Amino acid sequence: MGSSLTKFLQIAIPLVLGVFLIWYIYQSFTPQQLDETKKYFADANYGFVLLSVVFSLLSHISRAYRWNFMLEPLGYKTKLANNFMAVSVAYLMNVFIPKSGEVSRGIILDKYEDVPFQKGFGTIISERVVDLIFLLFFTILALTIKFDVLYDYVVESIPPSILYVIVFGIVLLAVSIPLYIKFSKSNINKKIKNFVIGLKEGIFSILKMRKKGAFLFHTFVIWGLYLLSFYSALHALPETANIPFGTIIITFVVGSFTFAFTNSGFGTYPAAVAGILTIFGVAKTVGIAFGWIVWISNMCSIVFFGVLSLVLLPLYNRKRLKL
Repeated sequence: MGSSLTKFLQIAIPLVLGVFLIWYIYQSFTPQQLDETKKYFADANYGFVLLSVVFSLLSHISRAYRWNFMLEPLGYKTKLANNFMAVSVAYLMNVFIPKSGEVSRGIILDKYEDVPFQKGFGTIISERVVDLIFLLFFTILALTIKFDVLYDYVVESIPPSILYVIVFGIVLLAVSIPLYIKFSKSNINKKIKNFVIGLKEGIFSILKMRKKGAFLFHTFVIWGLYLLSFYSALHALPETANIPFGTIIITFVVGSFTFAFTNSGFGTYPAAVAGILTIFGVAKTVGIAFGWIVWISNMCSIVFFGVLSLVLLPLYNRKRLKL
């Protein structure tokens, strides 16, 4: 029962949060703001939106190609088409059930390339470790570039007494979590330790990889294409086309976090992007319109290629399945 409840909450909480944010923003807008938002949708340059989707698609292809650098040391050489379709299905699954995409990728590779699920899944976890490192790098870069603006905003928005409580809470967590991990014998702590061990194994497996240079090159390509995709989408609206580099980076980072930790940013992506852009002087209606344009275009691409992959996978592999 506990496990079932946990899984239900993992699905329900992000969905409820997304629906709440959509409702909250809608009801907080005046009729004039709603009309402005609709106008931004109508006047957007969808050529740049399409270019953004193309860059995103290229990143998926690069991710599929990079996967083989992790599989080859295990003795497997998989087809790029199967890798790409597995990645596409994974993104589709994450729209409905957060973090289910990693499992679906392992299952597809097991079924169509005879890569045992445990080994395939292990490479996916290692890959996610690298992606997390890159996301943290962009986060640090964003905080460094825009620290003064963010600091002033936090100081002005949060009363000093609450700010002191937050800082104290962060310090307390920083001290108590290592102590908990070291001394606790609870099941939760065992899961945390297994997760940390998995991170270590993932990092070391990459260091032992025969084609480390090619793997890192494609990792830079993937994240470069992510950034290019976001940058291209900014040019869909004149109001976002010329925002400073630092603002681009921090908005990109915040958007990436919503995609990574919710069901592909449903409701949360437009709200988070609009919130950050508002801090840096972009009108809220512009931010909301831009966030929804980016999110909807990405979802259309993810759903299209994910469903297409589900249809094509058995057709593409029918000869092998008959053997």
